[in-house]
Amino acid sequence: MNTTGSPLTPTYEVIIIGAGLGGIGAGVALRRAGVENFLIIDKWPKVGGTWLANTYPGVAVDIPSPIYNFSFQQRSQWSRLFAPGSELQRYAEEVVDAQGLRNKLRLGAGATKSVFDEIDHLWRVTLEDGSVLTARFVIGAVGGLEQPSTPDIPGIEEYTGKLMHSSRWDHDYDPGGKRVAVIGTGASALQLIPELAESVSRLTVYQRRAIWIAPKPDFAMGPVLNAVLNFPPVQKTVRAVGNVGVNAGLGAGLAVSNYPRVTGAGLTIGETALRAYLFAQVRDPELRRKLTPDYRLGCKRPSVSNSYFRAFTRPHVDLVTTGIERFTPTGIVTADGTARDADMVVLATGFKVMEKGYTPPYPIYGRGGIELGDFWDAHRFQAYQGVSVPRFPNAFLIVGPYAYAPGSYIPLIEATSAHAARVIGEARRRGATCVEVRQEPHDRYFERMDRRAKRTHLFSQGCASSNTYYINYQGDGAAFRPSTQLEMYWENRHFPLDDYRFGTVSPVRTGANGSGATIPAPVR
Repeated sequence: MNTTGSPLTPTYEVIIIGAGLGGIGAGVALRRAGVENFLIIDKWPKVGGTWLANTYPGVAVDIPSPIYNFSFQQRSQWSRLFAPGSELQRYAEEVVDAQGLRNKLRLGAGATKSVFDEIDHLWRVTLEDGSVLTARFVIGAVGGLEQPSTPDIPGIEEYTGKLMHSSRWDHDYDPGGKRVAVIGTGASALQLIPELAESVSRLTVYQRRAIWIAPKPDFAMGPVLNAVLNFPPVQKTVRAVGNVGVNAGLGAGLAVSNYPRVTGAGLTIGETALRAYLFAQVRDPELRRKLTPDYRLGCKRPSVSNSYFRAFTRPHVDLVTTGIERFTPTGIVTADGTARDADMVVLATGFKVMEKGYTPPYPIYGRGGIELGDFWDAHRFQAYQGVSVPRFPNAFLIVGPYAYAPGSYIPLIEATSAHAARVIGEARRRGATCVEVRQEPHDRYFERMDRRAKRTHLFSQGCASSNTYYINYQGDGAAFRPSTQLEMYWENRHFPLDDYRFGTVSPVRTGANGSGATIPAPVR
């Protein structure tokens, strides 16, 4: 507690929590706003976030590489159209160096708690080693795909073989020639399963829901194509057109949610095409039936692969659709009583997205000691433009509720980073030490997004039973923004600054406990 009678000056103007592409993008946005006194912290020893943590065999971006880069630093040298994850991690390193952010990093320093000081208008961020950093503003750049989801299966703790989550791959263990089981058939499993099928003696895949898959137009980029992309006008055109195309492919149904007939017709056409692709890959009707989703296209993020379906046609690969009953010390027993032994079990079971205790992954205490996770649990996940939450002054999110308009994550990062930097820049201009989003504009945004989301096919065509992370445990579509990325881009850069309330710390205290500080009136 400050007992000097004078306002405390924080060590940093801004702390960015997370050194993935989100934190890097936020750092660049701050520099563009003239902010230099900031620090980027991360629990990992290197930058890259998702692309550092996920190193399982076959990991790759599912967005074409030429458009999966920042507008301010477009990369033209890619090995493939859909680059492997290691190249994305190297790209993150390249951006850090090119943008002069290396001396702004403190790695191996994860946050365990953030507390807002209402008297001195600053945040105290506790690190894993127990040290505390102070900053006027905090930007949370921990991605949505951060906290692994481990299934609650009876007996899992008794299993004596090798158990690992796909996002925490142990490269010291060689699965070659072994009996391997994979639980889950989502986006990670889609890439992992064909790779494992090449080397293991027996591969058993436990599927709860089949997944919609399109062919992957992947190919080696080569020196000629990379040279063409290195020409700035071509590079910018490809990125712009590609982002529009990806947004249309992934988010068109959300953008035209008020036109259910158009949406339904589009989904039917897409489903017919993808069923035809499955038919061309798998001729066994029973296997094809197991691999056909029982929910509408678009309930989950669509995936692409040229090898996933064919992996199941190999004689040593089994697809099990009967539910798992329990683990044994040597394997897995399904509900029909069948026991299958496995030397290794891979949990390709995704991440905890918009779940209590995991989004955010550490406690954040705002005004009045309210904790952000508890607030969202009690009042539903919500944030103005996906960035700001009332009662949490001087705090911003890069991937908050209703932030992400489906498509590439890069435009999202640039949009929300620009939002946070604009507010911080305005606070500097006004000499304000405290800024908080007003309740009325926040509520209008939440109500608009919630209303739109509930009109989408996610809530009208049976998606709730598809186990999609787009719909959280509260029955809300908080993980996505039901809009085009163009709207996301524009609104995060042109929102009325009056949607925020600005205030200052009193320069003179009336008491040792700082009771003379002026704090903006509570947001109403």
